[in-house]
Amino acid sequence: MKYSGLFTDLYELTMMQGYMLQDTNEEVVFDMFFRRQPFSGGYSIFTGLYDLLDKIEKMFFSADDIEYLRSLKIFKEEFLNYLKEFRFSGSVYAMDEGSVIFPNEPILRIHSTLMEAQLIESLILNTINFQTLIATKASRVSYATGDGTLLEFGLRRAQGFDGALSASRAAFIGGADATSNTLAGKVYGIPVRGSMAHSWIMAFDSELESFRKFTELYPDCTILLIDTFDTLGSGIENAIIVGLEQKKKGKSISIRLDSGDLFYLSREIRKRLDKVGLENVKIVVSNDLNEEIIHQLITDGAKIDMWGVGTHLVTGGTEAAFGGVYKLAAKKINNKFIPTIKVSNNAVKTTNPGIKQVYRFYNKEGGAIADLVALQEEIIPEKRPYTFYHPMYFHDKFTLSDYGRVKPMLSIKMKDGIRIQKAAPIIDLQKNVKNNLKCFDTSYKRIINPHIYKVSLSEKLKSLKAELLDVYK
Repeated sequence: MKYSGLFTDLYELTMMQGYMLQDTNEEVVFDMFFRRQPFSGGYSIFTGLYDLLDKIEKMFFSADDIEYLRSLKIFKEEFLNYLKEFRFSGSVYAMDEGSVIFPNEPILRIHSTLMEAQLIESLILNTINFQTLIATKASRVSYATGDGTLLEFGLRRAQGFDGALSASRAAFIGGADATSNTLAGKVYGIPVRGSMAHSWIMAFDSELESFRKFTELYPDCTILLIDTFDTLGSGIENAIIVGLEQKKKGKSISIRLDSGDLFYLSREIRKRLDKVGLENVKIVVSNDLNEEIIHQLITDGAKIDMWGVGTHLVTGGTEAAFGGVYKLAAKKINNKFIPTIKVSNNAVKTTNPGIKQVYRFYNKEGGAIADLVALQEEIIPEKRPYTFYHPMYFHDKFTLSDYGRVKPMLSIKMKDGIRIQKAAPIIDLQKNVKNNLKCFDTSYKRIINPHIYKVSLSEKLKSLKAELLDVYK
């Protein structure tokens, strides 16, 4: 599958043409980073990289695309002829997909010509921002469930066709155990799960008949929805009848609640199931859940095994978007890369200049301590003290000497426009997330009021930033 180069903001194309006409197309380095954690959380999950690399590698302008641009009457023929032959020829450095990421550190670097870097900006931000937002949400929801099973039920509430597919992919990487999205199951290899709608039950002469018919059809994956008429009346009683019939056959069922007081109902239903010997029946709940609700239900002692989360999981809930940005960090002049900086009266929006690497420091037990953003040419040998400087307030610093190992986080993923490794299986990406999260103390993963993980500048990068600020302010 090829991807149209028109998937970009118009101003990227007008700037590209301007660069061409002004003979300004030097080699550059752009960073993608973000400034704050979504959901008032303590971490985010970097997701969407493999999708992005696939799109960059296969981006092109069809004859129809060129004709459309010509019809706008703002592009010259020499620029349109350039687009006809366009293929990205740069390199991409990035953290591994599934990495735990933090504000003010580059998560992705583009090395290319200025025109190429400009064209792919919108694609990068669209792909990474959305999938990172959803994967982060899924990770938080999964963490809130404890040992529970998380089912992503968001297809009907997602933002369109592509949004639903991307959300299912990202949610699984972030921690969901299965999806209701059948196409996502096929495309990405995600396990698919589902139960029934209230309409199935209402289509039969009785609730009991509807339960029996469904169980006959799907004896190995039956989830009965018991709140159509009377949850603690006919719903659970009919489910118990079917559950006992299935137990005699060596089978088991699950039951689902989609309304009401999930804390009270789950505890009452668990008592009734256990009383008649249906201890193996799982209780599944849905109904506009998010991580805060799940956390409260778990804390209060609700008897719930599986959680179906839809709207809040695939849309980001309270967060409309992930705040990733894309900024010029260096440009090549006279065969030498010169650092660049965007200066703002708002210190948070002042960028870190130069070509950079991120180093993650771990203690001797394997726990992550802090991240250091350094210039690419800096050598960071282990077993020596390092001073960490606050990205904005240079007087705020600390020295780290007692640590175990240091890991460089950015590595090359695409060279000369060609990805250098195949996409990892999606289950491996999910395992990567889980393994990475194990390295972080629970204080960083708290649903409410998490501890802030430190991201700092090296002394050399701090000095460069201070020097450029003196020049431009």
